[in-house]
Amino acid sequence: MHALYSDHHGWLFGWLRRKLGCGHHAADVAQDTFVRILASRDGLLGVQEPRAYLVTTAKRLMIDQARRDLIEKAYLQELALAMSANQGAPSAQELLEAVQALMQIEAALAGLSAKARQAFLLCYLEGQTHAQIAQQLGVSTKMVQKYLIQALTHCHLALEG
Repeated sequence: MHALYSDHHGWLFGWLRRKLGCGHHAADVAQDTFVRILASRDGLLGVQEPRAYLVTTAKRLMIDQARRDLIEKAYLQELALAMSANQGAPSAQELLEAVQALMQIEAALAGLSAKARQAFLLCYLEGQTHAQIAQQLGVSTKMVQKYLIQALTHCHLALEG
């Protein structure tokens, strides 16, 4: 692991800085990339192209962050709507419960396929119809229904366990 870090950290940081346009964010993602690899049980077994492995891991982290940003954005939009409708701010307890619920949903969605996760987010966070989602994902509305069933079942099981 030490050799991987010393041989490729500078390269990965440069690649991320160009990709993200921000040195601070690039440093965070680079560090998180190595932490994720270190935390994985199989880590570096059989890795023949370390830079490709690092880029794949970093891209997955960026996707995870984009997903969290989407959830946060949807929450803030809903919060703004609620505040404008009620002319009052939610209590600290309500904020905590909402954030915890969003974190549970995010964790539950982590094990889904990309299309099932996307269908869930488009339907329940953005309010799109099944037809709109089908068009965006390039699948039938029946497949969107299957994705949503998968997502809801997966979330239910994740929240029970």
